[in-house]
Amino acid sequence: MTAASTDTPMIRMSAVDKYFGSLHVLREIDLEVPRGQVVVVLGPSGSGKSTLCRAINRLEPINSGSIEIDGVPLPAEGRSLAELRADVGMVFQQFNLFAHKTILENVTLGPIKVRKQSKEAARETALQLLERVGIANQADKYPAQLSGGQQQRVAIARALAMKPKVMLFDEPTSALDPEMVNEVLDVMTDLAAEGMTMLVVTHEMGFARRAAHRVLFMADGEVVEDAAPDAFFDDPKSDRAKDFLGKILTH
Repeated sequence: MTAASTDTPMIRMSAVDKYFGSLHVLREIDLEVPRGQVVVVLGPSGSGKSTLCRAINRLEPINSGSIEIDGVPLPAEGRSLAELRADVGMVFQQFNLFAHKTILENVTLGPIKVRKQSKEAARETALQLLERVGIANQADKYPAQLSGGQQQRVAIARALAMKPKVMLFDEPTSALDPEMVNEVLDVMTDLAAEGMTMLVVTHEMGFARRAAHRVLFMADGEVVEDAAPDAFFDDPKSDRAKDFLGKILTH
C-alpha cells in the first residue's frame, strides 16, 4: 500500500528484539504511532516499557529489527544519529539539567549548538517556552533553586526548544513528590491537545484516560494489549492486564 508522506507513521518499529545478556527484554515488537497521536505505555516493572522508549532514539541499541522515525531508519551512530535525535525530544525520570547553567542556558544550549540558532533567536524561543510551561519567572535561576516539578517543566521546555517531531517521556513524574505531579501532567496534557506526537511511559492512569489516543500494555517484553483508553480500562482482554489494573486501581 503506497501512502503519501503525511501518512507515514511518526514511529515505526518492526520485529524489534532487545537482550540484556540472556534476558529478552523486548520481544518482536511491532508498533506504529501516527503523527499527532498520544500513546501511553503501561505495565508492571520490568516489562520493557523504558527500554522500548529508549530504543526509539537509540539510547538503547537493539539486537534485531528496525526502527524508523518519520520514515527514516534510525542510524547506528555518528552525525546522522545526532541529527535524528534532535527530532526526537526526550524527557527522563531524572531531569538531567546542567546544574552549573541557568534555566535559560539549559533551554537555549541545544538550539544554539545543534540547530545552529542565533543566541537571540534561541533566547526568544526559550522564554516563550518557559512562559508556556509556567516558569518564565525562573529563567535566571539554577536548577537546584527550583522544585522537582519546576525542573521537570524546564526539561520539557528544553526538549521542545529543539522543535522535535515527536516527544518521548520515560516515567516523567515518578521522581516527583505527589503534589508536583499534576503541574507536569498539565503541561503534557496541553502538548497532547496541541497535536504533538507523544509516547509516554507512565503509571499515571488519569493521564492515560484523559490524554491518550491509545494505551499499550506491556508484560514480559511484549505488547499484550493495544487499545483505546476506555476499552483498556473498562474491559481489558488479557489476564495480565486485569491483574495489573486490579492492583493499581484499588490503591
